[in-house]
Amino acid sequence: MTVGPDDWQSWRKIRLRALRLDPDAFGSTHQREVAFTEPEWRARLDGASGPSVLAYAGDELVGIGAGWLPEPGRLMVVAMWTEPDRRGAGIGRQVLDHVVGWARERDLPVELWVADDNPGARRLYERYGFRPDGRTAPIREGGDATMSHLVLPG
Repeated sequence: MTVGPDDWQSWRKIRLRALRLDPDAFGSTHQREVAFTEPEWRARLDGASGPSVLAYAGDELVGIGAGWLPEPGRLMVVAMWTEPDRRGAGIGRQVLDHVVGWARERDLPVELWVADDNPGARRLYERYGFRPDGRTAPIREGGDATMSHLVLPG
């Protein structure tokens, strides 16, 4: 479900868990984000820079994902993560459906970066229709881990 600023505590909880359990899957770090204040968390969910999605299985929070407008005219899929024991159950696809649907309603191209050592995530994205465009980069400046850029054809 798409969420807003009042959902900041749930977003914070799963986002910090994702950063703690899979630190090499993200450009940010647990250390950086654990220091965010309530107003900073709320601002991240204000919808101005794209949709934020929380996925539930019953009452259990099991997934997260968002879209971010790095510049006008294109949407970057970010913050994708699913609880390890729920992977392969279609949660990531459901989150992508919300984020990509939001972009399609606005005629925005969709892209993302995926960690090169995360074959499960890459498989999800490629099955969804994303294709690599040949660009690669380090996940974090000065680090050894790399990521690849994928685009979703219109």
